[in-house]
Amino acid sequence: MLPKYKRILLKLSGESLMGDSNYGIDPKVIAQYAHDIKSVTNLGVQVAIVIGGGNIYRGMNEAETGIERAQGDYMGMLATVINGMAMQSGLEKEGMYTRLQSAIKMEQIAEPYIRRRAIRHLEKGRVVIFGAGTGNPYFTTDTAASLRAIEIQADVILKGTRVDGIYTADPEKDPNATKYETITFSEVYQKSLNVMDMTAFTLCQENKLPIIVFDMNRPGNLLHVIMGRNVGTLVKG
Repeated sequence: MLPKYKRILLKLSGESLMGDSNYGIDPKVIAQYAHDIKSVTNLGVQVAIVIGGGNIYRGMNEAETGIERAQGDYMGMLATVINGMAMQSGLEKEGMYTRLQSAIKMEQIAEPYIRRRAIRHLEKGRVVIFGAGTGNPYFTTDTAASLRAIEIQADVILKGTRVDGIYTADPEKDPNATKYETITFSEVYQKSLNVMDMTAFTLCQENKLPIIVFDMNRPGNLLHVIMGRNVGTLVKG
């Protein structure tokens, strides 16, 4: 059976890397993610990754910290590069070839982001990790994921979270919340569901790029999604 998707962009939250800790990076989480990613690259699927930085630094209220928004956002971008380096290390331990590209120049540790080079790496079977968001303050890593996915012509964005899809309400707070199998972009707007920030979500809608929200912390789930099995929630036009 062939994979349903040939080229994917996997969006991971920084918080997911914490595992059971309150901050930082849990090596067990990195190892599980790397193992799952290898299972799909073995099928010939091309994988690009964007990781948030919330486990290390999250842009906070300027009034509370005294750090202006733009400065705080740049600090968050550097946190995503640290996470990217950790993920790169985990993937290489699994025997995969990788490239870390940064939207902010730091030649000693990462390539600069160049769209054509990123696509060439993917075509050669390398896993490409995009760090430093879009390189601009006031944009989230969700927006970076949407932008990069469109630029590299990915078939789908896979948003790996702690919950197994999109629900009518927060399933961690409301026991009566029910899960959507599929939902349209318009319905997400109408119901004010929290899938991605609005800029990222609108980019996906305008470019007809589907999103699948699924539980990345359950081993094997990524492979199930790639094979088109009924895992998570699909958002489409």
